[in-house]
Amino acid sequence: MSVCRVRSLSLFGIDALPVEVEVDVSAGLPGFSIVGLPDAAVQEARERVRVAISNSGYKFPTKKVIVNLAPANLRKEGAAFDLPMALGILAASGSLPPSGLEDVGVVGELSLDGGLRAVRGALSMAEAARLGGLRRLVLPEKNAGEAAASGGIEVYGVGGLREAAAFLASGNGVEPAEPWSENGEEPAPAEDFADVAGQGYAKRALEVAAAGGHNVVMSGPPGSGKTMLARRMPGILPPLSLGERIEVTKVHSAGGEANGSLLRVRPFRAPHHTISTAGLAGGGSNPRPGEVSLAHHGVLFLDEFPEFGRRTLEVLRQPLEDGYVTISRVAATLSYPARVTLLCSMNPCPCGYAGDARRACRCTPGQIERYQGRISGPLIDRMDLFVDVPRLSREELRGGPRAEPSRAIRERVTAARRAQLDRQGSPNCALSGRVLRAACGLRGDAEALFARAIDRMGLSGRGHDRVLRVARTVADLSGEGDIAVEHLAEALNYRRAYGAGG
Repeated sequence: MSVCRVRSLSLFGIDALPVEVEVDVSAGLPGFSIVGLPDAAVQEARERVRVAISNSGYKFPTKKVIVNLAPANLRKEGAAFDLPMALGILAASGSLPPSGLEDVGVVGELSLDGGLRAVRGALSMAEAARLGGLRRLVLPEKNAGEAAASGGIEVYGVGGLREAAAFLASGNGVEPAEPWSENGEEPAPAEDFADVAGQGYAKRALEVAAAGGHNVVMSGPPGSGKTMLARRMPGILPPLSLGERIEVTKVHSAGGEANGSLLRVRPFRAPHHTISTAGLAGGGSNPRPGEVSLAHHGVLFLDEFPEFGRRTLEVLRQPLEDGYVTISRVAATLSYPARVTLLCSMNPCPCGYAGDARRACRCTPGQIERYQGRISGPLIDRMDLFVDVPRLSREELRGGPRAEPSRAIRERVTAARRAQLDRQGSPNCALSGRVLRAACGLRGDAEALFARAIDRMGLSGRGHDRVLRVARTVADLSGEGDIAVEHLAEALNYRRAYGAGG
């Protein structure tokens, strides 16, 4: 047989698309060509595949070898086609029975000694292989546990080309990877709210944000505990559902950060303020998810909020509104999920001490205005809670009672989130349109209070909706069906704490 076909897969965003690797070995001048819109990494596979075949104990054919990656209109990126190309060459040259390649998908990057390196997007590839009607998937053993979590397809992890060829020839020698089990408790958070003295107002605001998935800006002088509070927020978020775990794992796998199984803890990402636009939103010449997508279903923490580049921050507008990031390229448009809770911290002024009772601020009003003006109005309008985090007194730091542990806060947050999912099928942060109006009924004097607040605070349409969502979450934490005056007043207080108003 001179032509062989091997089924493979190509990562596209966080999903995978089927690719057929066609190998033709024919008489002619010895050579090795790859066609089908391959990128530089795929073109370099010629040398890797040639040497890996020889070092695995096989003979590379001294004939004309042409590999076509179909469909030809889809750009092929990365090194995951190394293993299917090598197996196709072995089958086309008679070193491997072609029947062993039926109903099987193959992905894997070869090293020069014939071993296999892990690939990105194994979970997505397993799902695509199952949906494409394949019964088996052969891939590097480091990816086997992750891919097996997909279910519905037999996943075989192999250590190298020789092991893969022997398994496909005989059907024996490799056991299918065990699918991931949901049994077992989620690991306890390493950082607990009980370790944070005082700051009851800020803790309450973070509890509301965790329950409804709302965005928060914390402002206060250096050393007041903003970062300490932020790093403890993942410990009060509700547990990930199985569907959320799969989504989060697919994103992290596409970014090359999967750990071999489904992720069990909500992500917490804290990029430095020097991060680039592509690093935050995703993209690049070989597109990968950015920090905002790697924080999907978790927390994106931006410390020193105004120090981030203005253009960098502006890319957050779409994910904060729509829950996904769109990366447009000449060849294709990719979308990465980005449903995050955005948590930001900042100083009130360049020196950090505006409004501090114990240390005088050195900044002029113009400097403070320019500093806060680094964050655009449209981005500020997408935030839900603005929280002042003052410096604690010596007595509060040393002599205060032990604070409430994260576990107790998380129980209330989980109950409130469950009520939201039972009522409208989504967290309160996603409420809009008719669903928002139906879920946010105002009780008694709350309607009149809201009308006065809209006029006095100059709330935009977006700000109006965000106040209602936060009030709905406060009511859920109280176990109430309708929004009462005290629930709305708390939500308005969080909105009013920021000097910009809207």
